[in-house]
Amino acid sequence: MLILAIETATAASSVALVKDGEALASARRLDSRGHDGFLVPAIDFCFQQAGMSPSDLEAVAVDTGPGLFTGLRVGLATAQGLAAGLGIPLLGGCSLDALALRAATGRRRIWAVVDMRRGEAAVAGYQPAPGGAVMDSAPETVGYDHFRGILDSYPQESLVVGDWPALPEGIFSGLHRVKTGRPRFPHAAAVAALAAPRAERGEFPHPDQVRPFYMRKPDVTLGSAHLTQGGFWPGHPPAAVPDAGERTGPSGPCGGTTSRRSWPWNGTLSISRGTSGFSPTSWTLPDVIIWWPNIRGG
Repeated sequence: MLILAIETATAASSVALVKDGEALASARRLDSRGHDGFLVPAIDFCFQQAGMSPSDLEAVAVDTGPGLFTGLRVGLATAQGLAAGLGIPLLGGCSLDALALRAATGRRRIWAVVDMRRGEAAVAGYQPAPGGAVMDSAPETVGYDHFRGILDSYPQESLVVGDWPALPEGIFSGLHRVKTGRPRFPHAAAVAALAAPRAERGEFPHPDQVRPFYMRKPDVTLGSAHLTQGGFWPGHPPAAVPDAGERTGPSGPCGGTTSRRSWPWNGTLSISRGTSGFSPTSWTLPDVIIWWPNIRGG
């Protein structure tokens, strides 16, 4: 199965074109503010390098977070647009799962970290398993000192992967059972690896179910008048926005070597399914597609 994977949850944006587990082409750039300018040229580059076209795609996978608010929205909008335009399934993946999947350890407990800024980090714990890792500690947003306390409380040797260099200097001092390692940022190829087993089983969520997993409140919100008095245009009220920490299932959209849950998303795109599997019979779009009024903050 040919999957285009998009990763924009962190400062390192990446795109990968993956077929049956093999990365045919990929592109990556480190720039926390340049997600939008990177994606389309990177996608074109991957198709050119692989000698393929968008019509060859069978699914699109995208990192739904946790991560940067703007990056998540850019990645999701691009992925939804591609999936809608091509009439193919869209799958979500978790940045913490993607980090743990690529952690190089056979025995240490894995802690995946995404820096959320404002003195907080999104973390989740995993046990190494053949071919990947299995989550055994649900994702949570914690302060840096709290995270140090979590690491200190575990008797098992641990490996911290993700954006740990962004944490305060010396945070791991004295924690002799803790080591740090790679990867620092999740990669689109890992997002594709998470999505592939579900795609092969035909387990495709409804496009409306793929939405960002922020895990904290935004730094900026729209004015209350826009949220309560019919949105920006009369007669077009904004869609309900889930809480930043809302999850589905026992651990939300993150969870294990391959996530088998649905990713709720409250977007502006809807699809009516066919009678079996993912066989869309029609796409329903609003008169004007506006992505940002439906999502708070940035």
